[in-house]
Amino acid sequence: MHAEGLPSEYAEVAWQRGLKGLIVTCHNPMPDGFSSHVRMREDQFDDYISMVKQATDKWAGKVDVRLGIEADYFEGYERFLENQLQSADFQYVIGSVHPQIAEYRERYFTEDPFEYQKNYFHLLAKAAETGLFDSISHPDLVKNVTPDDWVPSRIMDTICKSLDRIAATGTAMELNTSGLRKVVVEMNPFPEMLVEMSRRNIPVTLGADAHQPERVADCFVEALQLLHECGYQSISVFLNRSRQEICIQDALASLKDFD
Repeated sequence: MHAEGLPSEYAEVAWQRGLKGLIVTCHNPMPDGFSSHVRMREDQFDDYISMVKQATDKWAGKVDVRLGIEADYFEGYERFLENQLQSADFQYVIGSVHPQIAEYRERYFTEDPFEYQKNYFHLLAKAAETGLFDSISHPDLVKNVTPDDWVPSRIMDTICKSLDRIAATGTAMELNTSGLRKVVVEMNPFPEMLVEMSRRNIPVTLGADAHQPERVADCFVEALQLLHECGYQSISVFLNRSRQEICIQDALASLKDFD
């Protein structure tokens, strides 16, 4: 597995920090060794489901632990993903485009960083248009692959066109707090993009990309405040692949202060 610790350990931290529920979203297995260093193997898939079930049972009545998955969107693997997502009772499916992995670079590499960025945002929209995903994760991740050439004002027209396409699908998008630990030190996506998402009424989900238990709900208070500043009044969660809204003020009130 790519992350450290067991789902039950993440649930314990969620309980300590005032979360009523936790959806575990490990990286999905892909065929033929696709970026195998950052995801479970296909023969670990059943073990993953079993570990989440154990956490669900152990924390029943305290933290509602649900099964989710973070699934890569990569052109040509749509049928594989469709079959995989039907193979288990996933409550939430988050779709990712990872421009840093070798397979992505091999297919889409260009010596023009701006074109590389533009293609990334085009693929985000294509991912949403498949209808396979509930939310699109860390949706400006490419800035950490091309940090020296990241000029938000230059790429905003491309971003807005992609957001128009995503909005038309009804797919949500994620605010991911782990960006504060990356090369470009800000949450993913950056505030101006959040404003454009809000203007298009794109639902927003919240994630910490917590690869260690202690990072559960990392910087959620700051993230919720940022979303409110960018025009959002509520955040979205998914249960049984169905979107529900939570008022940002209610979410803030439920979180316990922690260092």
